[in-house]
Amino acid sequence: MRDLILKMSMSVDGFVSDLEGRNTWMFGADQEAKAWSVDYVSNASLHIMGSRSFQAMSGYWPTSTDQFAPPMNQIPKAVFSRRGSAILESASGQGGQAGEPQPGADSWAKAYVASGDLAEEIAALKAQDGKPIIAHGGVGFARSLVAQGLVDQFVLLVAPVALGKGQPLFSELTAPAPLKLVSSKAFPGGAVAQIYRPA
Repeated sequence: MRDLILKMSMSVDGFVSDLEGRNTWMFGADQEAKAWSVDYVSNASLHIMGSRSFQAMSGYWPTSTDQFAPPMNQIPKAVFSRRGSAILESASGQGGQAGEPQPGADSWAKAYVASGDLAEEIAALKAQDGKPIIAHGGVGFARSLVAQGLVDQFVLLVAPVALGKGQPLFSELTAPAPLKLVSSKAFPGGAVAQIYRPA
């Protein structure tokens, strides 16, 4: 049985992206927070994401030399999409991104496509043995996971930036969702990693 971990970066005023869906503010100059995040996602047995995030990531990570590239490329993926296997076409050409394919780059085109009921698909993935599943977003996909109570652990990396306006993570809750703090870690650049489980 695998836990589903939702890992998101968040501004101090509670937004996971700006109104246009951008999150370029995520790490700033806090390389220690970034290194911690790389270590964290490296401990997954599966990355899951919505179709928009899959299209963006599959066009970037296969040729990236960023420190996130090895775990993002080499760990299996599942994409949640109503388009079925057609979504994988966006991964086969690597989005026109220049550069040499990195180890594991072909894993994007081999992603499992989950096109059934969200809760049923998640239950089937959780039932498999292995290390945790990490969900990356996008915002709509993450909100659906939260609203349906499918998340076993929240990993929120709070960046020292206020956006003023943006897209919140918990806006589809119909009632308060109590959480229990598991751990908290502050980084020199001002980011704070907060790990919660449903209470």
